[in-house]
Amino acid sequence: MESTRKQRILIVDDDSAVQVSLALLLKQSGYDAVCADDPQQALAVLAQQPIDLVLQDMNFSLQTSGEEGLQLLAGIRAAQPALPVLLMTAWGSIALAVRGMQAGAANFFTKPWDNTQLAELIRTTLEAATPAGRASRQALDAQFDFSGIVGEHPRLLKVLSTIGQVANTRAPVLILGESGCGKELIADALHRNSSRAGQAIVKINMGAITPSLFESEMFGHVRGAFTDAKADRKGHVASAHEGTLFLDEIGELNRSDQVKLLRVLQDQTYQPVGASRTERADVRVVSATNRELAELVASGEFREDLFYRLNLITIRLPPLRERRSDIPLLARHILGEVAASYGLPAASIAPQALEWLSAQPWPGNIRQLKQTLERTLLLVGRSELRQADFVAAEQHEHGGPLNASGARLGVDGMTLEQVERHMIAHALEQHQGNISRVAKALGLSRTALYRRLERHGLGSAPESEALP
Repeated sequence: MESTRKQRILIVDDDSAVQVSLALLLKQSGYDAVCADDPQQALAVLAQQPIDLVLQDMNFSLQTSGEEGLQLLAGIRAAQPALPVLLMTAWGSIALAVRGMQAGAANFFTKPWDNTQLAELIRTTLEAATPAGRASRQALDAQFDFSGIVGEHPRLLKVLSTIGQVANTRAPVLILGESGCGKELIADALHRNSSRAGQAIVKINMGAITPSLFESEMFGHVRGAFTDAKADRKGHVASAHEGTLFLDEIGELNRSDQVKLLRVLQDQTYQPVGASRTERADVRVVSATNRELAELVASGEFREDLFYRLNLITIRLPPLRERRSDIPLLARHILGEVAASYGLPAASIAPQALEWLSAQPWPGNIRQLKQTLERTLLLVGRSELRQADFVAAEQHEHGGPLNASGARLGVDGMTLEQVERHMIAHALEQHQGNISRVAKALGLSRTALYRRLERHGLGSAPESEALP
């Protein structure tokens, strides 16, 4: 019967050897396999029979640009938006695969592949696939606890649906998204909706750990392990035993420490500094970054084996500008929280002001929206905030007039790189050069901030904190 049929996977590749190898792996894993030699055949198969997952190559001719693969991906997304696609790519084409993921692919794998890892990737991708007839926010909230996450945009609902599908598994999750868009909230939701919710979620900013202290911080140490080790100390991994280990800013971790972390992910063991034996830790690993790890792998900055251990499930969190319909909901929610935190009466936002807020680019995402609302409420102090209030508050903050419409929050005509430099320079001035306060205000680690200071010619790390 159709209701009990095996899950069917479409293989799209013009290499018969690849088709045979993948079909055999799928059969051994309990799936049905269907093969297509080119994009035209693939789209015809999709129109004729139900498919649960697509494994798709990126090139189908002598050309190696990958444009054929991207066009096929676009065709699949147009025909069946909820159908997950895994991209196949040669090692040197990882940047192309990243473009594919940005265009809607669920994930990618490289040729040649590891059968065990690929089978696990296929299994978890199918488990996380968005069901037909995407659930509403109300339906998702009836099943899961998404407190603190505000919004109803389809792209956010897809993220929440994925969380619901994978939260109660041990699969490692990689959360990708720009700074300020709420990656920590996603990590919290994954933990809160898992069987590990009764234990701790241990959060570590990987960019803030000094390389010389990495092993002690992560794995702990025994008394006498080094000069200042006056007593045994439990590390972050041990603290997360039977819980969740959240590795924030994983893209800032230097290569020498990456291999030390890899062991924990490979066999769930670690060795405290100075100890004579290894310890076991039952941890579920969730990591997050605002950088494209696949590109860092291609450039040699990030280990390939660690990358594949981290990204079994990838959640790509959309920036605020790609879910504008959520801005009024977020603005009202944030304003209520801000007013309560300052002990102020409840305030509202005029309809015209909500439209204005919804039209802004928000390069700093939700964090910037919150700062804007907080600043305006404190400076204006009225019960209903109007568009003119936001414009005046922004002018007060930057010490100069905005454009005639008050749009763009002072960054009109600037590139993202220029916006970042402007925000860092402003934060340095506002906090009198206090690096810790600047880093906290911008949501960065000290190490990540120093990297940006050097990139923008605004300063460099002192010798005591020299970058690796």
